[in-house]
Amino acid sequence: MSEELLINVSPMESRVAVLDNGVVSEVYIERHNKLGLVGNIYLGTVVRVLPGMQAAFVEIGQSRTAFLHVNDMRRLPRPTVIEDKTSAARHHNKQEPTVLTSIPVDRSEHIAENKSGESSSSESELANSSKVEVEPGSLREKKSALADETENLQSDLLDNSLLDNDSPDKVGNAITQVETPPTAAKERQIIEPPRHELIQYRLHEGQKILVQVTKDQLGTKGARLTTNISLPSRYLVYLPSSEHIGISQRIDNEEERHRLKTELSQLMQTVNLTGGLIARTAAERVPVAKLEEDIYYLVQLWRTIQARKEASAGSGKTAVLIYQELSLPLRSIRDLVHPDTEKVIVDHEGMYNEVRQFAKEFVPFIYPRILPYMGEQPLFDVHRVEEDLRDALKRRVDLKSGGYLIIDQTEAMTTIDVNTGSFVGGRSLEDTVYKTNLEATHAIARQLRLRNLGGIIILDFIDMLEQEHKDDVLESLQHQLSQDYAKTKITQVSELGLVEMTRKRTRESLEQQLCEPCKTCEGKGFIKTAETVCFEIFREIMRCARTYNSPKKFTVVAHASVIDLLLSSEADTVADLEYLLGRVITFEVENLYTQEQYDIVLD
Repeated sequence: MSEELLINVSPMESRVAVLDNGVVSEVYIERHNKLGLVGNIYLGTVVRVLPGMQAAFVEIGQSRTAFLHVNDMRRLPRPTVIEDKTSAARHHNKQEPTVLTSIPVDRSEHIAENKSGESSSSESELANSSKVEVEPGSLREKKSALADETENLQSDLLDNSLLDNDSPDKVGNAITQVETPPTAAKERQIIEPPRHELIQYRLHEGQKILVQVTKDQLGTKGARLTTNISLPSRYLVYLPSSEHIGISQRIDNEEERHRLKTELSQLMQTVNLTGGLIARTAAERVPVAKLEEDIYYLVQLWRTIQARKEASAGSGKTAVLIYQELSLPLRSIRDLVHPDTEKVIVDHEGMYNEVRQFAKEFVPFIYPRILPYMGEQPLFDVHRVEEDLRDALKRRVDLKSGGYLIIDQTEAMTTIDVNTGSFVGGRSLEDTVYKTNLEATHAIARQLRLRNLGGIIILDFIDMLEQEHKDDVLESLQHQLSQDYAKTKITQVSELGLVEMTRKRTRESLEQQLCEPCKTCEGKGFIKTAETVCFEIFREIMRCARTYNSPKKFTVVAHASVIDLLLSSEADTVADLEYLLGRVITFEVENLYTQEQYDIVLD
C-alpha cells in the first residue's frame, strides 16, 4: 500500500491528511488558537478529591479543571504489615480485592490517534517551551464550576473502564479484538483498589502533582490526566514510573522481539536507567546504536522535566506547563511516517524548512522524501481532501453498489445503519443483503478513521439468515479495522444484525471539532412542523381568552411559514375561533423568528 502525507499550514490552522493509494484515510486538524493538550505535562494543583468516585479534579490552567482517576495513578507498593499469630489466623482466609490498574501509555492521539499506534508525548525543544501560569485567585473561581463537571465524571469513567484498559503488554498497538457480550460486560466492572491506594489517602486539596494529559477536553468534560508519565522518541517510549520492558505487538517476529528486549535490558543497565521502556514499531531491525541514542535523549529529557518541576514547585502558581507537545506537522513526521511512506508534501515554505530540519535529526530516512508544494491550486483541493472533508460531515454515505450508510453521533454512542438503497443485484434477497453488508464493512472502517469516531459504536447491519454470511461480514469488518491504528474491540453479530464495538477516543471527532449544535433546533436535528405550531397558537389564544377578559384583539407574531398556513389552510379555523371568542385575531410576520417561535400580543 502506497502512502502519502499532505501538510497544509495557514495562519489559522495546520492540517495533515494521510492518503492510502490516493484515497484520504485520516485527517488531523489543529487550530492555532486551540492547541491540543494530549502529551503535555503540567505541575497542577488538586482542587477537589471525590472518594465516592475515586477521582480528583486538578487545576492545569485550562477553562475546565481536568480530572484524574485512581486507576490512572502510579501503583503504590503494598505496605508491610506485622501481625501477631492471632491476627494472622483471623485474616488467613481473607483475600485482598483485585486492582484493575495499568500504565496508560497508549497515547494514540498525541497526534490524534498516532499512526504507529504507540505512546507519543513529544520531543519538543525544551528551551523554547512556554509556561502556563495561573494566579491563585483563579482557583477559587473555578471551584464553582466543579459541580457541573462532577456529573460528567461518572459517564467518563465508564467510557474509560471500557476503552482504556491498556497494559504494557499491549502498549502502542491498535488491537482489534472480538468479544462475546458477556466478556464485554465483565470488563465494565470497576473494582475498588486496596485501602492504601484509595485516592483520599493519596491526594488532598492544594497538593501539587505532576500529571500528563491523556485525553483532550471533549464537550463538557475536562481533560483526562495520568500520573504515569510517558516520553516517546522515534523508536522508544520511556516510562519513568514503570519497570516494564515491552515490545510493540506490531513487531511479530519472535527473534526480533527477543533481540530488542535483550538489547534494551542491557542498555538500561549500561546507563543505569531506572523505569521502563517500550520498543515502538519503528524500532524493528534498528541497530543498537540508534536505540542507545534514543535512550540518552529520553534520559536527558526526563532530567530536564524533573528540574523544571523542582524550579516551579515554589512558584506559588496553581498550574505550570512543564513540557509541551510538538506542533501537528512535526508530530506527524514523528508518528505517522514509516518506510512505506512514499512522500511528504508541505505547502508552507517556513514549515517545509522546519519539517526537513526535524526529520534530518530524528527521522533521517524520510528526509529526501519531503517535498515542497509549488502548485497554483490549494494542496488539499488537488488531492480532493476538501471534498472528502465536506462529505465526512454528512449523515449519509453512499456505497458504490447503490446502498448507503446513515451515521448519527449522540452523547452516549455513535450508530451506523446499513441500507440496501437502490441495490437489487443479488440472486436472492439474502445474497443482496450479504453483498451490501460486506461492502459496508469497507466504508465503515474508512469512516471511523476519517471522522475519528470513538467511544461506543453500534453497527446495524441488514439482517442475514445464514450464519456463514454473518461470520464473513464479521471477518471482513475485523480485517478492515486491522488497518486502523486506534484500538478497537468488536462483538459477535447479534440475532438482530447488530454489532457492538468500541474505538479508543482521546480527542474530538471531526464533527465536534468543525461544527456546533444548530441554533434553530438546538441540536435535536428536527423542528416542529408549521401545522403543529399553528395548533399551539390556537390553544394559547384560548388560554389567554380565559385568563384575561379585557383584550379585544389578539395579534399573532410568528415566522412567515406559520402565518402563511394560518391565512390559507387554517383560515376557517381562525374564523371559527374569532366567532367563538368574540375577538379579532390579526397576524404579523417576524422573519427573525424560527418556525417554532411565536408571540401573542393582547390589545
